[in-house]
Amino acid sequence: MLDFLQGKDLKINMGTDAIFAQLSLVIAIAAGMALIMRLIRQPLIIGHILTGIIVGPALFHLVKNQTTFTAFSDIGVALLLFIIGLSLSPRVIKEVGKVASITAVIQVGLTIILGWAGGRLFNLNQSESIIFGTALSFSSTIIILKLLSDKKEQVRLYGKISIGLLLVQDLLAMLALIILTANGHGHLSLDSLSRLVVKGGVLAIAMFAISQLVLPRLQKLIGGSQEALFLFALGWGFGTAALFQKAGFNIEIGALLGGISLASLPFTQEMSARLRPLRDFFIVVFFISLGTRINFGSLGRNLHLILFASAVVIIFKPLVVLMLMGLMNYTKHTSFKTALAVGQISEFSLVFVILANQQGLVTTSFVSVITVVALISIAISTYLILYNDQLYRLLDKYLVVFERHHQHFERETKHHYDMILLGYNKGGHEFIKVFKSLKKPFLVIDYDPDALELLENQKIHSIYGDATDLELLEEAGINKARMVVSTIGDHKTNTFLVSLLSDINPKCVVIVHADTVEEAIELYELGVTYVILPHYIGSERIGAFIRRNKFNRGEFRKYREKHLAYLERENKLSETTN
Repeated sequence: MLDFLQGKDLKINMGTDAIFAQLSLVIAIAAGMALIMRLIRQPLIIGHILTGIIVGPALFHLVKNQTTFTAFSDIGVALLLFIIGLSLSPRVIKEVGKVASITAVIQVGLTIILGWAGGRLFNLNQSESIIFGTALSFSSTIIILKLLSDKKEQVRLYGKISIGLLLVQDLLAMLALIILTANGHGHLSLDSLSRLVVKGGVLAIAMFAISQLVLPRLQKLIGGSQEALFLFALGWGFGTAALFQKAGFNIEIGALLGGISLASLPFTQEMSARLRPLRDFFIVVFFISLGTRINFGSLGRNLHLILFASAVVIIFKPLVVLMLMGLMNYTKHTSFKTALAVGQISEFSLVFVILANQQGLVTTSFVSVITVVALISIAISTYLILYNDQLYRLLDKYLVVFERHHQHFERETKHHYDMILLGYNKGGHEFIKVFKSLKKPFLVIDYDPDALELLENQKIHSIYGDATDLELLEEAGINKARMVVSTIGDHKTNTFLVSLLSDINPKCVVIVHADTVEEAIELYELGVTYVILPHYIGSERIGAFIRRNKFNRGEFRKYREKHLAYLERENKLSETTN
């Protein structure tokens, strides 16, 4: 009996070791491919899919345990859609306006029709043709958001319209997933669709009721610890995904709705930031798994379908957007840049065709075709978006046909905060009084739920987050702030902030807190405008100085030199005494 158990354990260990070895090798190859993608300025998603091709049956067939990789892929997809859902608040959807909704609906509809017609022309059956057109109609939210963020143009008019258009597309994609889920037996049933919609509606209402009525009362408990917030986000995201799967939906629907239900809560940004590293790992496995599905043997037979689909995605979709926005009186410049943003296939499209394949509606070679089209379109559109200004100058005179006489010109409405306060409880209230007296827009960042509740009651702009979260600071517009004040007592956090601001916003007035003379001198050497030392000068006196001199760096420099001379005397006296 003992020998049997030992043998069983040995088999389990050998299986575990094999999975670990396969995953380690795949991740190592993915890391190398990611470096190559960075070198040639391509999205990492392309490198991940190429990694899948390398480790899959198309080349070296290194992945033997496909079940484990599929499970990891499901986790990645759930996290991806949950985080996308966190950004789909009703407020954001409302802001996108009429142009985004009209353009998205018409572009998706026309693309589905053209894709269906092309599919029938190339001998696809009715279901395959509809799925083909639907897969081509959606564009990548993640790719576009990343590129707009890299170019710092998400607040430009074309950036706002692009994001709005993509959010509407995401809602349409969610509807497509619901319809596909109802088609579990290879045919659409009105009865099964109706029952599924009713069950989904009940679950959604219950989920949103909890998120709006119960969770706000628990936000202190949830947000009081970053570890608790992380675990709550995972539990809610995976829990809603599993609940909807039990009701007959796929996990993608549950994860997306789970994110949307939390989108209006104050700690959404921090929750999203905490989940991104975990999402990035599992989503890498997801895209690698996509690459393993590509069968080069079938691609040669489907080359005509790949070329047709690539033309629809890269040429037809942008052309539709360009014409529609021109008809709605937008300038050719705004229309052209928005149009270039939609010239690729969405992550939803890949999830959509994989689900269709699992339900027996399309073949594995069909999934390979869509994956290759995604690879081609993402690569080309990346360059088009990165160099859209140069392309516009090149094509300017030819784009006049898409522009009408009365246009919506882009207005400089970039909202940013002149002053940002990091930390509230340690003297922050005094700075808020000063900021209010200056009558300039300001923002408070803190990770204490009690402080945020107090600020919210005072109708003060505030967000929940960590002062070392780069994405959060970028969203807050710290690169354009005229004054940044940190009352945080952690010296490492303050040195991080000072180093960051010296790179991205060197003209900003930077005021930070220090507990010792040594810390203050180090911060001054890093370029801080002024250091608050409680035993030398408190927030009240520096507040009065700010009221008098506002953002005058010259006056701050004099004040700084006086303080630095005092600190050096104190430091020498301390050394002599010791």
